[in-house]
Amino acid sequence: MQHFRHLEPAVVERLFLRAPQPIDTSGDIAVIATGLGATLYMPATRDDLSETLVKRSSEGVCSLVIDLEDAVADHYLEQAVANAVDTLGSLDVADVFGSLVFVRTRTAEQVRRICAALSPSTNLLAGFVIPKFTAERGGEFLDEIAAGSEALGRRLLAMPVLESPEVVFRETRDSELVAIRDLLHRHRERVLAVRIGATDMCGMFGIRRDRDLTIYDVRVVADVISAIVNHLGRSNDDGFVITGPVWEYFADHERMFRPMLRQTPFAEQEAVRFRHQLVSHDLDALLREVALDRANGIQGKTVIHPSHVTAVHALSAVTHEEYHDAVDILESDAGGVRASGYGNKMNELGPHRNWARQTVLRAHAFGVTNEGITFVDLLTELAGR
Repeated sequence: MQHFRHLEPAVVERLFLRAPQPIDTSGDIAVIATGLGATLYMPATRDDLSETLVKRSSEGVCSLVIDLEDAVADHYLEQAVANAVDTLGSLDVADVFGSLVFVRTRTAEQVRRICAALSPSTNLLAGFVIPKFTAERGGEFLDEIAAGSEALGRRLLAMPVLESPEVVFRETRDSELVAIRDLLHRHRERVLAVRIGATDMCGMFGIRRDRDLTIYDVRVVADVISAIVNHLGRSNDDGFVITGPVWEYFADHERMFRPMLRQTPFAEQEAVRFRHQLVSHDLDALLREVALDRANGIQGKTVIHPSHVTAVHALSAVTHEEYHDAVDILESDAGGVRASGYGNKMNELGPHRNWARQTVLRAHAFGVTNEGITFVDLLTELAGR
């Protein structure tokens, strides 16, 4: 798979110092996980499921999920499973431009059914998303994914979603996360990333966050996210890539608070009208949340609307300044402090080393922008303004 592959070569050359590189989806899990970007969910009941997978992939989505869980009513479940199997069997990975296609199942038995229904010659299925993952029930899913990998003759990946009461409620949180960490390490070769189910978490407290707020303003959920990153997102052999929770809004509304996007970057790029467009579709709050995701050790994001993909990917590209700071830090094995080449900060060669490694990984997947190119340039180009 490759990000921004749908842009014209001349546009890529104008935007990027180092263009996004192809990612070997059979290769290193850390590289693949870093390159997930916006993972777009779609109900398995869609009549045009195959066409939608192809269309969204052609628009630059590199990670897609066929959803058999919350997006499907109980009485349509069998129809949805059949539709998912038909779609997986009818398309080739080349049809979706190398994008990763996952299935979110309700039960481990559905994993077994889907793998059994597919021919070893099919190659579209990249793996499974495991909802409401716990230490008690997660092992059954992971064992079925391992069995499916053996039956189909290739690695199937797993993405557990943490959203259960055992993780959310404080009295069981730490012990549950330790048990989940131990379980995931036993299956490390197939655990691609850990996803966060913030909608289910909010539901346990009767909360639905407003579109004027980010998930980090919902303190009871932000505390859970912090604990998940603490236990599972460490920058050592214990850590996994953690992906950001879904942003669920995409329509106009009357605002209570001031928009979260500064006017200056858009005025400099003569894109004031485009800023208004982003604000009117609630994408300013999404952009803010993506920035906060990264600040809290989270990469990529679950999305449910195609308009969200551009926002996630525009903020995933590594800036010229970030990249050169990262390279400067990694060039030395010694500690100490070195002034940034940009003359605006100090790079601490020890504490910032893990950040630098992660930045270089992200640069491989999403590219490095040319000096002077901002997220506004990427957003306007990706949105086709």
